Amino acid sequence: MSSSRNNSIPYLPLWRAMQVTLLIMGIALILTLLFMPKLGVNIFWNIIIPITPAIIVIIPGIWRNICPMATISMLPRHLGISKRKRISERTHSYFALLGLIALLLIIPMRHLSLNTNGYMTALMLVGAAITAYLVGRRYEWKSAWCNGLCPIHPVEKLYGINAAITVDNAHCTNCEKCHNPCPCSTKSMTPLVTNKNKLENIIGLSMAGGFFGYIWGWYHVPDYITPIELPDIANAFLLPFGGFFISLGFFLILYTKVPKQKRALLIKIFAASAVSCYYWYRLPMLFGWGIFSGDGMLINLTGILPNWFPLASNIATTSFFFWFMVLRPASKKSWLNRPPYSKKALVR
Repeated sequence: MSSSRNNSIPYLPLWRAMQVTLLIMGIALILTLLFMPKLGVNIFWNIIIPITPAIIVIIPGIWRNICPMATISMLPRHLGISKRKRISERTHSYFALLGLIALLLIIPMRHLSLNTNGYMTALMLVGAAITAYLVGRRYEWKSAWCNGLCPIHPVEKLYGINAAITVDNAHCTNCEKCHNPCPCSTKSMTPLVTNKNKLENIIGLSMAGGFFGYIWGWYHVPDYITPIELPDIANAFLLPFGGFFISLGFFLILYTKVPKQKRALLIKIFAASAVSCYYWYRLPMLFGWGIFSGDGMLINLTGILPNWFPLASNIATTSFFFWFMVLRPASKKSWLNRPPYSKKALVR
């Protein structure tokens, strides 16, 4: 469905072209995972996923505009077949909880099957796409999937705390106040910017404080090959979740001790620590310097790159993310420009 506002977005045809292109690429990826699973796994887990955190940190609004799952979720609304139901605060909080649970469960499953099994990875993506479409068919705009059920959304709120730029919203033609606060249009979005719902506040605190330790623990688990035994399953989940709760405990102690005006800085430090920890391990791993030989490797460059490459990459990525997220002046920008309110939204 088009509107005068929609047509006034600069470069809207370009946004649409990117959305369609990435959607087609997503379909091609699923087919590759099914028919050439080794190649598909390498493309998804060792190329697409490693660059995604940096994109979310720097340009979260662009990511929100072109994410294929977002496009699938928005499709019923654009086609005029969505029921456009307004999501209740309680339902949204449950969706947000399910999104966080999905995130924390899917990541350990990478060690047990997803990192090496193209069919399971394809099944995961198809399941997410179907879910995104179905909730988009029922609920208004981004309220159910992009702002709730999507497992990536907790990461967006944590990493996208100091966006470099704000761009136009290439999906929502008018703001229906489908969820308040809108993550896309709220300035200086963090995991703790919520509608004061107690459950969502707990989710935000948990993500802000625990994700750093979770990532650290995850990188100390190897990829297991079949047959998977019970100790393997326990190890795949215990180390990330153990790190999560240790990190969260430390965060909560600091959170209660620092002045309220310093809490935003504390969240930035933990967010930067989480994404820095990710690239601390992931970048060397891609080129053959992983803790566990061969795990997560894109190409083995250990015989080409100098031995100091891992340390140099650690220093470079950590320095960049702490500068960008913590030391750089707060941008106080939203991810996307809020579209004009609809008449119905204005009376709410």
